[in-house]
Amino acid sequence: MSKFKVNTEDIKISSINRTIRMKPEHFEKIMELSEKTGVSFNKIVNQCIEYALANIDEN
Repeated sequence: MSKFKVNTEDIKISSINRTIRMKPEHFEKIMELSEKTGVSFNKIVNQCIEYALANIDEN
């Protein structure tokens, strides 16, 4: 499986507001990526979800 890479393109997406809870260490890592890449926290979370769903093992 290929490694996850943050997409830095400025693409607008439609969205639904939903509150989620995550481990503090995941929050911190995503914040670090956001600051390092200039990509919003929300966009990185959505990219992570898209990557996970595209690479899920359904067996």
